[in-house]
Amino acid sequence: MPAKTVLAQHPAVRDDIGDLVTRRPLPGPRLPQVDPFLFLNHHGPQVYPPGNRGLPFGPHPHRGFETVTFILQGELAHRDSAGHESVIHAGGVQWMTAGSGLIHAEVSPEDFKRDGGPLEILQLWVNLPGRLKMTRPRYAGLQAEAIPALDAGGATVRLVSGRWGGGTGPFDSLTGVFMSVIDLKAGAKVGFGSLRGRNVFLYVVRGEAAVNGVAVPAFHLAELDLAGDTVEITASSDACVLFGHAEPLNEPVVAHGPFVMNTPEEIYAAVRDYQAGRFDAVAP
Repeated sequence: MPAKTVLAQHPAVRDDIGDLVTRRPLPGPRLPQVDPFLFLNHHGPQVYPPGNRGLPFGPHPHRGFETVTFILQGELAHRDSAGHESVIHAGGVQWMTAGSGLIHAEVSPEDFKRDGGPLEILQLWVNLPGRLKMTRPRYAGLQAEAIPALDAGGATVRLVSGRWGGGTGPFDSLTGVFMSVIDLKAGAKVGFGSLRGRNVFLYVVRGEAAVNGVAVPAFHLAELDLAGDTVEITASSDACVLFGHAEPLNEPVVAHGPFVMNTPEEIYAAVRDYQAGRFDAVAP
C-alpha cells in the first residue's frame, strides 16, 4: 500500500496566555485546518510554583464542534452548564461535544493552586458536520487507567477513540474520529494503515520522530496527503506524538471565537442565543 506523503511541516506559534506557556500549530499561516481538525493549543510544559493562580479558562461558551483535552502532566477541573463536573489527572482525557451550546470552565483544582507542580495539556478542536452541529451536548472525562495502553515494541499507543491493534478506545466519536497519544522510545516505530481518503492529524509533542522517513521535530505538525494509505512513525529520540485521523467533512467553516458553524447566519444565531442566556450559566 502506498505511504502517505508528508506535504509540509508547520511549526507551532508561541502565543502565551498570561503566565501559561502556549504553542499553537493549528490554525497557522499556511494551514487553516486539517479537516475536520480545527485547532490545537499546546499548554506547557512548565512547572507552576506553590500559591499560583492556576489555569485562566473561566466560564466560556462553545457551539458546533467538540473539544478533546489531553492532560499529559498535572490536573484539570471541568464544570459545564449541563451539570458535568470532574477533575482529570495526568494521562487522562476529556471529550466534550458542545453541539447546540454549552458553557464550561477549565481551571486548576484548589490543591494544584496551593501546591503547584508540572503542567502540560493539549486541547484539540474537532469540527462537527452541519447535521450534528445542534446535537445535544455531552461530556466524558476518563482517568489514565481507563484508556487502553497498547504495547507496540518500544512504542505505547494510548488509544482514545477508534480501533487499533485489537483494542478499542473508550470514547465514542460521533463522526468516526480515531485519536491516540503515542509514546515512543528512541528507535521504536509504529505503523497505521487503511488511511486512504482520511486526513491525518500528527503533532510531535516532544522529541523527534520520522514520519514515513521524513524527520519531524518537537512542536511541529506534519501535513500529509489524502491519497496515501499508510503512516509509519519512527522515533529518533524518546518522543510523544498526538496522532489521529478522520474523514474530511468538506463543508464550509465559519468561525467566530468559540462558535464554529457553516454560515454567517448560524454564527449570528449562536451569539444571540448565548447573549439571551439560552446556554445557561456555570459558576466560576
